[in-house]
Amino acid sequence: MQIIKDKQIIDDSWRYISDDAELKAGNITVPLARWQQDKQQLLESDGPLGVRISATDSVADIAIDLKNLQLIELDFPSFADGRLFSQAWLLRRRYGYQGEIRAVGHYMPDQVFYLSRVGVNAFKPDEAERLTVELSHLNDFTVNYQESVN
Repeated sequence: MQIIKDKQIIDDSWRYISDDAELKAGNITVPLARWQQDKQQLLESDGPLGVRISATDSVADIAIDLKNLQLIELDFPSFADGRLFSQAWLLRRRYGYQGEIRAVGHYMPDQVFYLSRVGVNAFKPDEAERLTVELSHLNDFTVNYQESVN
């Protein structure tokens, strides 16, 4: 599958490992609960690590671990839930996270510009045919009236 990262379409090298799945080597991302439960084992594994945050999670729970994480996935439960916009902003501004922040789940293509303004730099749409549409939405506006992350 492909994703959008830093305004380019690239191949996705990450695999999501659910709470009950066997841990594997490579570029993996796990739910926050799995990270908290198996952190030591994950840190000892080979390959980059990521954590998937849901709308009800708090990024404060992983603030101390951000130096060990190359990817934070924001899992949108529905396009009407905006809590993860705030989580992205907190990751960039409050905690100074410099790694990849990726939107996954049920966000709308016309939200990608606003997500990029709060620090999201990668997008994984549910359907591959949405890639070019979402990429075009990253350039919806050329003038910003408010300060933001970018």
